[in-house]
Amino acid sequence: MAFTAADVKTLREQTGAGMMDCKKALTASDGDFEKAIEFLREKGLAAAAKKAGRIAAEGVAYAMVCPKCGTGVVVEVNSETDFVAKNDIFQGFVKDIATVVMNEDPADVEALKACTYPGMDITVEKALQEKVLTIGENLQIRRFARYDNSTMNVAYVHAGGKIGVLVGLEVSDNLRGNEAIVELGKDIAMQIAAMRPAYLDRESVPADTMEKEKEIQLAMMDNDPKMAGKPQQVKEKIVIGRLSKFYEENCLTEQAFVKDGEFSVQKYAEKIAKEQGGTVKIAKFVRFEKGEGIEKKQENFAEEIAKMAGGAKA
Repeated sequence: MAFTAADVKTLREQTGAGMMDCKKALTASDGDFEKAIEFLREKGLAAAAKKAGRIAAEGVAYAMVCPKCGTGVVVEVNSETDFVAKNDIFQGFVKDIATVVMNEDPADVEALKACTYPGMDITVEKALQEKVLTIGENLQIRRFARYDNSTMNVAYVHAGGKIGVLVGLEVSDNLRGNEAIVELGKDIAMQIAAMRPAYLDRESVPADTMEKEKEIQLAMMDNDPKMAGKPQQVKEKIVIGRLSKFYEENCLTEQAFVKDGEFSVQKYAEKIAKEQGGTVKIAKFVRFEKGEGIEKKQENFAEEIAKMAGGAKA
């Protein structure tokens, strides 16, 4: 079955694949559109496998709260380059992944990949493979978190997707949906994005972490000529003060509130709640920063130019 340039264009519009890939697909399928689409999907599998080893440390951290049900979601989807991360196709894919997490509540990333992709009769994994083909980079769904509406959830996205934050607040019934409390939630989320708290409160800090911190502080004093000779009980008291500083720096509820340094974050939340005639407790939060913890490939540009020059001579 013959096909025309218009057919190639139509297939490209339907699949998002490149012109040459669409032409090859139509040639291989003798002009049959359904077979051509299947061909591209199969090629997408090959493309995904080929690119899977390449480092994907860019991408987007995206957070959202359903305006109807109140469920909150934050996801991180990675790409190889920041340029692709700003692509509309990639951005739409990330939002679709967040929607699947919200609606299906998968247990983990593998379960998420087995879910049906919105508006299509394929799995999320298949859709991911097709996006690899369309975009031409390794893409990875890295992680997600989901809060149901047992808490009042607030989402915040910083710097176009560099950081995504989700905050869950326990509020009295009369403050559900209260504009001042929503604003408070956004302020707390911005605090989390900026100040990187490692824990919610001091009760969340593992005992072994604090024991290690205590050991470090005592060792620092033992190595300080001005402190080494002090009695052990004096050192212990100084350590207690320094551990309080550790909590203030690393626990969200005890951090100084960026917008009003006279209050800790929790005290400020209590202040706003009292003004609104109810109660608020910061119950939980999650902060995703794109590429966090992924070792990025270091490009050697001189070496790359040398290789290109060698290739040109050949």
